[in-house]
Amino acid sequence: MAEEILNTPQYDDAALEKEYREKRKEQIEEDMKKPFDPDCVLEVRHLRKCFPMKKTITGKVTKELVAVDDISFKLKAGETLGIVGESGCGKTTSGRAILKLHEPSGGQIIFNGEDITHYNSSQMRALRKEMQIIFQDPYSSLPPRSTVGGILSEPVKVHKIVPKNQIKDYVLELMDKCGLRDYYYERYPHEFSGGQRQRICIARALSVNPKLVICDEPVSALDVSIQAQIINLLKKLQRERNLAYVFISHDLSVVKFISDKIGVMYLGAMMEFGTKEDIFRNPLHPYTKALFSAVPNPDPTAKTKRIKLEGDIPSPANPPKGCRFHTRCPYAKEICKHIPPQYKEYEEGHFAACHLLDGE
Repeated sequence: MAEEILNTPQYDDAALEKEYREKRKEQIEEDMKKPFDPDCVLEVRHLRKCFPMKKTITGKVTKELVAVDDISFKLKAGETLGIVGESGCGKTTSGRAILKLHEPSGGQIIFNGEDITHYNSSQMRALRKEMQIIFQDPYSSLPPRSTVGGILSEPVKVHKIVPKNQIKDYVLELMDKCGLRDYYYERYPHEFSGGQRQRICIARALSVNPKLVICDEPVSALDVSIQAQIINLLKKLQRERNLAYVFISHDLSVVKFISDKIGVMYLGAMMEFGTKEDIFRNPLHPYTKALFSAVPNPDPTAKTKRIKLEGDIPSPANPPKGCRFHTRCPYAKEICKHIPPQYKEYEEGHFAACHLLDGE
């Protein structure tokens, strides 16, 4: 039906959009009924997060900003999922929605085999120690009036990880594992550098023995040499504790080093998803190819063809019709302007959303 409408002299965008919405709704309903994967720590199905922009006097939302639109993935214990994309594409919002720091607008979040999508704050409180976050800015994410010992001891006390008389020994052992000296215990955050502060943030996240850690650009505010230390620390702790990471970043070299799976986001939607090997060996989506072409090559003799994207990212408050990327895509066709591409599996475990892959 979509092709027939598109081939007529005057096709109707509203009809195309209605047909797409109906098909997508049926597909989502089918996916929601599927049994949960028992091997996964985290399973996200068709996650959506909207923020209201305009409301009527009665409180009815008349305009909304779609920050995250229909993303899905699975993550096992000991695995790292890297989420990459330009600033403003919804990476951080996705991480916060998974932890329910932002209430999801749609979809499912399955953690440890439980659907936590509609959990209230008291139900989530019991799960907080199993899912933690490392924030981007180590300078503003630590309370300035508390010592390092106080910062790390508080979650241990609240969640009763160890008996009271063992808390200090537990914290000192944790500090040692995170590369922090024992005499830092009585010091305040302002006495430390950015790298040391981020180590404190990592220690705080791990103090309650979580199973899932959302790493929200944890090294973007640090020097390159310090970045390497923090990344190696995260990998070491992951091996020791069998942690699952969702690593949010815009630095592809860092994501390539730490990740097992990679998701590429653009304007709130997942453009491509697959294993690290598949994504770097055979990027399918034009946006993924453009991102990779921008990575500097350390070999001065190698020549890489740079794919330049024209224009700016459209506003998420008013996204373009059809494929979200068509306004900047050098290969865009007429169908891309009207019909959103289906997010499909083209290789085993390798998904993408692009009409070019269907030979349209």
